[in-house]
Amino acid sequence: MNTREQILSELGKQTEPWDVLVIGGGATGLGTAVEAASRGYRTLLVERSDFAKGTSSRSTKLVHGGVRYLEQFNLTLVTDALRERGHMLRNAPHLVHDQQFVVPAYSYASLPYYGFGLKVYELLSGRLSFGRSELLSRKETLERLPQLMGDGLRGGILYHDGQFDDARYAIALLRTFQDLGGTAINYVEAVGLLKSGEKTVGIKARDREDGASFDLKAKAVVNACGVFSEEMLSMDQGAHGTLLAVSQGTHFVLPHSFITGSTALMIPKTADGRVLFAIPWHGSTIVGTTDEPVSGSSTEPRALASEKKFLFDHIGKYFGRKPAEDEILSVWSGLRPLVKKSGVKTSKLSRDHTILVSHSGLITVTGGKWTTYRRMGFDTINRACEVASLPKATSQTMELKIHGWTTSSSNASASEWERVYGSDLPFLQELSAENSGLDALLHPRLPFKGREVVWSARHEMARTVEDVLARRTRALFLDARAAIDAAPAVANLLAAELGRSEEWKAKDLAAFLEVAKGYLYKEGDAA
Repeated sequence: MNTREQILSELGKQTEPWDVLVIGGGATGLGTAVEAASRGYRTLLVERSDFAKGTSSRSTKLVHGGVRYLEQFNLTLVTDALRERGHMLRNAPHLVHDQQFVVPAYSYASLPYYGFGLKVYELLSGRLSFGRSELLSRKETLERLPQLMGDGLRGGILYHDGQFDDARYAIALLRTFQDLGGTAINYVEAVGLLKSGEKTVGIKARDREDGASFDLKAKAVVNACGVFSEEMLSMDQGAHGTLLAVSQGTHFVLPHSFITGSTALMIPKTADGRVLFAIPWHGSTIVGTTDEPVSGSSTEPRALASEKKFLFDHIGKYFGRKPAEDEILSVWSGLRPLVKKSGVKTSKLSRDHTILVSHSGLITVTGGKWTTYRRMGFDTINRACEVASLPKATSQTMELKIHGWTTSSSNASASEWERVYGSDLPFLQELSAENSGLDALLHPRLPFKGREVVWSARHEMARTVEDVLARRTRALFLDARAAIDAAPAVANLLAAELGRSEEWKAKDLAAFLEVAKGYLYKEGDAA
């Protein structure tokens, strides 16, 4: 794989326009780029921060159809998402797995109501079903979720959905794109659009590491910037008015003791109308999410006091106790790009995606959800072919194996964390054989080793301490205090691997520590 310097040098020498240029390195942008490259189009992707820096690393870690959309009778969205869920499991079994959920019933009426809905959910998935739903007795429910409040419990409903590591899936998509011959670069920002007459023919780009500017031309330009899509549209002479209603979702990460088994908890309807989950993930328990409309977009959204109170109250309600301050290992928030509908609350807005083509030919794709990333890319490139008159080519992504693909039994002896590397795991392990010092844990409470830092710099385009601790590993999302403690060791390894100076190391470490403070729960936050 080419180094960043080689990629930038080649970009500067390009004279022929790219077939497709994708702006944005989240799930939507990466899915669109993979779709384009798989059809044989010369494709470039630029990301102004790091891949999956925004919403795509801050999901509830579910690959699902969206149970709550059944109640809204959006059967098309649910069916499409369930179909895509099945493709994700088949094409990336090292990253996606079946997860059992239990919906507790605290009234006898809720058993048939939710039981019927989840049976419909199962049937809509057809041959791609993850498993049968079934009614559980009170005893069976508590056997699966022993920490659940038993007062008034009548029983439960077991159903199946998918779970994944969102940021690791994004990195696997990046590697897949590169395997297909695509070119991707992070920390390169689109600062303007190139025009030929009224037509968009590329972008003015700036390298955020050294400030260099250059022009990138393309036959089709795709705006896949998620909650920041309107920023790109504003560069296109304000081609569209307000498009998005941005909604924030916040999560707590708690110790394994809150869910000691392998079954997850799902509450289908909370006070704000959202589904609430408590899910085992990488040895911890994720509880979320909220749904709060926010007025603007941020690369580092912060949990609101009302969201923290909501999570505290619901944890207390269903687990019988609120977590102590030191049990909240990490607090993080993500922003959803929901396509606006007048007078509709964000909790009621659909997760359908929307594709717009400006008068200039700029293609914008927004909305949607992680599970439907492939379908979003498929639809976007179909539209790009029309806009740019690209030669017809058949989509390959429905059967395309994602980088690292391996059977679920191949790495059976590996830890949950190691399995996300799939077929790359033996090569990662070789780093420890070459340098035994890289086999040391970054922190006693984290499953990550020094070798993951080196690997992420050499093979996964990690450029900063935050890239490593937030997205190549998930340390910051799993245990913010441990990540802060591990940061100096990561800075040393990364600086050595990238040939960075002591000045860079100190500056980058300080930047990470400033970001990491926002993931710490502080006393009185939910007062």
